[in-house]
Amino acid sequence: MSRTRSTALAGAPGRVGRPERADLRLPPILGASARMQRLLKLVARVAPTDSTVLLLGESGTGKELVARSLHVLSRRSQGPFVAVNVGALPDSLIESELFGYVRGAFTGAVGDRPGLIEEAHHGTLFLDEIGDMPLATQVKLLRTLEENEVRRLGENAPRLVDVRVVAATHRDLQALVAEGRFRGDLYYRLNVVQIELPPLRERGGDVGLLASFFLDRAARRAGRPGLRFTPDAEAVLARYDWPGNVRELENAVEHAVAVSEGSLLTPGDLPTAVRTPRLLTSVAGAPGPAMGPADGWARDAAGRGSARDPDTRSLDDVTREHVMRVLTRHDGNATAAAKQLGVSRTTLWRMLKRWGISRGDTRGS
Repeated sequence: MSRTRSTALAGAPGRVGRPERADLRLPPILGASARMQRLLKLVARVAPTDSTVLLLGESGTGKELVARSLHVLSRRSQGPFVAVNVGALPDSLIESELFGYVRGAFTGAVGDRPGLIEEAHHGTLFLDEIGDMPLATQVKLLRTLEENEVRRLGENAPRLVDVRVVAATHRDLQALVAEGRFRGDLYYRLNVVQIELPPLRERGGDVGLLASFFLDRAARRAGRPGLRFTPDAEAVLARYDWPGNVRELENAVEHAVAVSEGSLLTPGDLPTAVRTPRLLTSVAGAPGPAMGPADGWARDAAGRGSARDPDTRSLDDVTREHVMRVLTRHDGNATAAAKQLGVSRTTLWRMLKRWGISRGDTRGS
């Protein structure tokens, strides 16, 4: 397939994938923290290869930005970059969207149409939220990865494709494999190079750097150069846990620019959720002192109880009680509890470890 087939299809009816032009610019991935510096070095090393990459991280950590960087820094940079949100594709349409179809393959197929995998020929296919892919489609994707070919719906002859695949997910794929909801062979085929993106709360002083970048960009777009945060606003930004990660920070800065009146952005210009963090913000991993058990579910290392005055408890105390209550509700199943809490299983284990609770105390989860 010619490389010129990278024309954008974002406006095509029902098309969820986004084939993009070959002149895609390198997206800004900012980060001065040690973890981000290691990540950027790994991206630079992996990008020139054709190895399949699996990006792991919470929602909003910038997985698509890393995928774009892998493409722009690769030998395929002149080819198309096709981003597909697997979770946004209905099960009834996902195979026709990915693999294409020929005329008469099903009701409504009035002509031939290539799938998004073919659109990524000589380029990079980014499969976001790969953990949401149905099992039947996983089988066909595995064949494409192993044989470098696709078979359109209603067609007998396969078509050769030259595609580099980058997949991403916020889910625990190993847990999905254990539950039979994700194929183990596909997992290992995707997991050639694994890159884990850290949540913003674990990136040291990167909040200030990112906030400054987003403020400069939003101010230029609004025609209001010279905007800056007051020290109090900077302190609020640094104190917040950012459960929505970089995406939430960018939106918060844009909100502040939109509602502010003067050249100085104060805490009052920031979204209410940032000024007054909710419980689940701390659940996402804010550090704090250990406390006693919740509802008799477990005890800390010192064996203290939880009969403390509710008005004197810290937010971390309340967070721990909530986490323990959710774990109890799910009979110690960490996967189910993490899903309800809106965090990854890794984050949940990290919180339990900080509170002095071992995995054995989670009733076999």
